[in-house]
Amino acid sequence: MSRGVPIHSWSGSYYINSEKRWENGSLSLTRTMVHFVSNQSKESLASFRLSRIMEIKMESSSFIFSTLTVLEEGNVKHWFGSLKPNRVVVYNVLEHFWRERLLSPTSEARGAEGQPSKGRELINLVAESQRRLEDTGMVLSHQGEQFDNVMQGLEKIDSDLGVADKLLLELESPSWWPFGKLPWKTQQDAKAEEASRAAAAAASATGKGSGRNKVIASIPAVVNKGGNSDLKPGCLLVLVSSLEVRDTNCQLLHRFERNEVDEIRVHSPYEITVRQRFIGKPDICYRFLSAKMPEAMCVLEMQYKKKVELTSEYCAFKATPVSSPCDTEGPNWNEGLLLKCQDTELPLEVPAGALSQLQVHVLQPSVSQSEAQELKQMLMQLKNLALEAETELERQDDVLDDLTSSTDRSTMHIEKHTCRMKRLL
Repeated sequence: MSRGVPIHSWSGSYYINSEKRWENGSLSLTRTMVHFVSNQSKESLASFRLSRIMEIKMESSSFIFSTLTVLEEGNVKHWFGSLKPNRVVVYNVLEHFWRERLLSPTSEARGAEGQPSKGRELINLVAESQRRLEDTGMVLSHQGEQFDNVMQGLEKIDSDLGVADKLLLELESPSWWPFGKLPWKTQQDAKAEEASRAAAAAASATGKGSGRNKVIASIPAVVNKGGNSDLKPGCLLVLVSSLEVRDTNCQLLHRFERNEVDEIRVHSPYEITVRQRFIGKPDICYRFLSAKMPEAMCVLEMQYKKKVELTSEYCAFKATPVSSPCDTEGPNWNEGLLLKCQDTELPLEVPAGALSQLQVHVLQPSVSQSEAQELKQMLMQLKNLALEAETELERQDDVLDDLTSSTDRSTMHIEKHTCRMKRLL
């Protein structure tokens, strides 16, 4: 499988400056490169790294023709026109990945390196902590189910006591008896008790929601709704109990509650689709494209395990090798290798045994970039597990409060009904 599997591609045209003409073809974006390939000759007319881009602008040609221009290092300017669906969409995607690369230039995947013992020890420690936290989460979940079962039993008791109250009311004040104990007053007392019960339930619901709105991860993304191709800048927020779609002004566009998410399709490590299905009306579907999507995926895979679906596009993308430490993707990979080697502090020729232990230690860092990225993802998962455990504990605290109040209320009602039955006897 070729390593040039694109993250996204668009049909359009490219201006060949040497021939003063436009050539139709396809513009594509890969992990580190931008390519334009001619439809007719199948040759690459333009190929440059994201790291070499100096500026991306939307301009017009001398014929008032809407174009997208990319300024490369060395004052090389590339003109792209007739982009489909439109140049704004292409600009949003290219500008997003270029900006994220500038903000985190060392975030690319590195080649196969030796894994130092210190980094591996840290990973093993975090993995052990994660397993312990998962076991604790399972115990908390089982305990929560037991509390829920007890709560259902108390609700049934409360329902039976309500039926008993109605029967005792009929016995105390039959409809054929002209004298009675002011039945309207009894009804008013029942209504007041029901109102206080509803207020307590509302307060309990408010307390339950306090821990469920905590943000686990927030990533910038290019977003579109439904099946259209109008990609716009925004962000994806992963919360304990939901997913939120927001625009660049942090205005809420849509919220997917955790139980409302029916499907998460993974098209590539950088692109996913979240869908909520309905019967009798259109589905709600959002597509997210982000350079930081791998950071969110480690959380989404834990929260929505059974709903995450890997597409054939994702499998093809993952089958390609990642870029090397020298970023050798592209035609000038020898030049990139030479520049990387020139950046080192060691001479090109080193006598045998001239390297000290200190130099070897400097050349081999205790934690590599790949291990740091793995640790980052594992810590994100730990954060997610900890927040979910905290939310479950808060919910169980609320359930315990409800159990206490419900038990006291049932005890009071039973004593009251016992006194009323004794008076009837």
